[in-house]
Amino acid sequence: MENGGVRTSFCNQTRGLASGRRYISFDISASSFAGRACRCRSVIRNDTGVVICTPAPLAFARFRRYIFAVMAFSFTKLHGCGNDYLFVDCTNGSTLPGSAEIPAITRYVSDRHTGVGSDGVILICPDAAADFRMEMYNADGSRGIMCGNGIRSLAKYVYDHGLTAKKSLRVATDCGVKKLDLEIEGGRVSRVRVEMGQAILEGRKIPVDADGVVINEPFEAAGRSWNITCVSMGNPHCVTFDVDPDTIEIERIGPKFDFHPFFPERVNTEFVRVDTPTELTMRVWERGSGETFACGTGACAALVAGVLTGRTERRGIVHLRGGDLEIEYQDDGNVVMTGPTVEVFSATIEIPPGIQSTSASSRSARPDALRPGLTA
Repeated sequence: MENGGVRTSFCNQTRGLASGRRYISFDISASSFAGRACRCRSVIRNDTGVVICTPAPLAFARFRRYIFAVMAFSFTKLHGCGNDYLFVDCTNGSTLPGSAEIPAITRYVSDRHTGVGSDGVILICPDAAADFRMEMYNADGSRGIMCGNGIRSLAKYVYDHGLTAKKSLRVATDCGVKKLDLEIEGGRVSRVRVEMGQAILEGRKIPVDADGVVINEPFEAAGRSWNITCVSMGNPHCVTFDVDPDTIEIERIGPKFDFHPFFPERVNTEFVRVDTPTELTMRVWERGSGETFACGTGACAALVAGVLTGRTERRGIVHLRGGDLEIEYQDDGNVVMTGPTVEVFSATIEIPPGIQSTSASSRSARPDALRPGLTA
C-alpha cells in the first residue's frame, strides 16, 4: 500500500521480493519503532498486534506518518480538586510522538465532547537531577510551565503504580525542582504537600507590562475598572477581589484578562472573595484551558495577594469549585500547598488519522477584538 509516498507491505505479501533483501519491522499497535531486521516470510503476530515491514533503506522519519495514523494512546486520568489531566508514563522508554505532534493530540483527547475530556495532558518522564520530570500541556495544546494540582496527581501516580516507594519526592518542572511529601492511606496516596517555591512579585519577571510590583493597582478590562495584584508561581497570575466569584460572568470576563496586552505571555486570572482572614473562595480562568474546577498555583497566588493587600493571614484554606486547598505563604517568601488527589481510570484509545498533523498550538492566538492596541 502507499502511505505518504512510502510503499509498505504486510510481511506475507513480500514473498516475491529478493530473498536477500532486509526489512525493518514496526510494531503498529504500540506505535513504536521495533527496529528488528527480518526476511518478511510471514506475518508476525504478538500480544500487541501485527508487525508491518518496510525496506530497511527507508528512513524511519518517512514512515512516521503511517505509524501515527494508527497510534494507540494509553493514559491514566487523575484529578486534584476537579482539575483533571491525562497522565502518560514515559519512564519505561516508550514515548509519544515528537513535540510537534503532542499539542494536536492534547487538543483532541482533552475535548470534553469528542475526546476523553481533561484540562490537558501531563507526561511523566525520567530526569537525571530529580526523581521524575513533569511535562505539561494545556487543553489547547499550549505548553504549561507549572501545575499545582497536576504535580500532586503525578506523585500519586508514580507511588500507586509502583514507579517509586519514596514518600518524599523531587520532581523537575519547567520552573525548577519541587519537593513533595506524600500522605499515604491504605497503601495509596491521598494527599500531597508541595513546596511550590518563591512567589515572584517583580512585574517584568511575572511577566506583566510594568516595572516593580503590581499590588492592588487599577486596571481596565471588560468595560470596567478593577484593582489587581500580580504574582508568578512559575506561571503568571492576576488576582482581583473586586467581584463575587459566585456571580461573575467568567466565560465573558476571563478571556478579556487572558488576552489583554498587559500580559505578554497571557495570564491565569483568579476572582476571589475573602470569607474570613483564613478562608478564601475563588474561581479561576486559566490560560490555555478556560475555567477549571481548581488551580493549585492560582490558589497560592490568591493567598499571596491576600497577604500583600492586608486581607488575609499567611495560612489559609482556599475553596475552589472542585474542593479545598491548604496554602501557606511563609515569611521567607516560599509558598506551600497541600491538597488531595484522586485516580479516575486508565484506558487506551486510538488517535484518528490526521490528528497528529494538524496545525501547531493556538497558544499565541488572540481574538481580533483583543489584539494589542485595542480596548480589552
